[in-house]
Amino acid sequence: TPPWYVKDAHFDTEKGQLDVYIDFKPGSTFDCPICEETGRKALDTKEKTWRHLNFFQHTTYLHARVPRVCCSHDKSVHQVNVPWSRPGSGFTLLFEAYILTLVEQMPVRAAARVVGEQDTRLWRILHHYVDKARENEDLSSVTRVAVDETSQAKGHNYVTLFVDTDRSRVIYVTEGKGAGTLEDFTADFRMHGGSPEAITDICMDMSPAFIAGAETHLPHAAITFDKFHAVKLVNEAVDQVRRAEQRTMPALKGTRYVWLKNASNLTVKQKAVMDDVLKDRHLQTVRAYHFRLSFQEMYRQLPLDASMYLQKWYYWATHSRLQPIIQVAKTIKKHRNGILRWFESRITNGLMEGINSLVQAAKNKARGYRSSRNLITIIYLIAGKLNLQPV
Repeated sequence: TPPWYVKDAHFDTEKGQLDVYIDFKPGSTFDCPICEETGRKALDTKEKTWRHLNFFQHTTYLHARVPRVCCSHDKSVHQVNVPWSRPGSGFTLLFEAYILTLVEQMPVRAAARVVGEQDTRLWRILHHYVDKARENEDLSSVTRVAVDETSQAKGHNYVTLFVDTDRSRVIYVTEGKGAGTLEDFTADFRMHGGSPEAITDICMDMSPAFIAGAETHLPHAAITFDKFHAVKLVNEAVDQVRRAEQRTMPALKGTRYVWLKNASNLTVKQKAVMDDVLKDRHLQTVRAYHFRLSFQEMYRQLPLDASMYLQKWYYWATHSRLQPIIQVAKTIKKHRNGILRWFESRITNGLMEGINSLVQAAKNKARGYRSSRNLITIIYLIAGKLNLQPV
């Protein structure tokens, strides 16, 4: 666009490189990048180069002498902005848009190999656009959230994700997994137009840290304990019973996943194993398995019947003489209100599990990330539904 024009182009067949030279017409004036005043004359120029989209398979660069102008407000000298690139970048906007498209489908390191650049340069592009998009996010309509943590690598540091459950998007990611993550979230939430007092529901696991953080920083939010997490606790109790019993019942060895699945999800081999073991209904594992099935059945009850059903299940479980089942029943009772809240809120961390699977897939493809910031940026990129606008 005027006053810019393509002055020359040179193609080097040996290098496989196209160089496009851009210039401006003599006497042209420019906008001040600070105060945006128009009609500023160039004081001097500086040669700059930008990586552009490939011309077919050939590397392409744009070259231009970029003017500097004097700001009439503070009398300082500044380099003008060019329409094909953002300030401070060594790439054109179109090239950066291409990079954003690539990294949504492949690891950053793989994208760097495709375009022939250092992955550290691509990370700078991603950080810029994700940070910019987050600055412009409006979270004022968010009223229901879910929270969960994921590890950066096996046995390493954690990051905690907050999800807008109504729009299925990650709205905040922070390092750590304690009660402080809730404080960090509410501070960021306010910065983006949200009101912590307006959040009516939060879904989480039964982590004491998350519970304490929610009660302190989201005082009006009713806590829903994720039903998948509650069922998982009962599953773990069933497996404890199985592991103790397999010492005297070798047939139970290697059957862990048989008792953790619903019958409809069993393989033919697993179903045969279960049918064989179920013949002996006096086995402790079989009894524990039925407690699991009956607890899961609670979530199929009518809302008005669920409380009474849970009360009966608790009585049955605590008189089972199976210590792991008794212990998990007491845990369930302690968190009774949050478990029953599901019948009103109907929110779960199932969405969060789906997002975590995307994150895990990205981590596996990338074989880990060198920093928490890189992982957080990728999470926003693949699950934040951000408005990224390089062009």
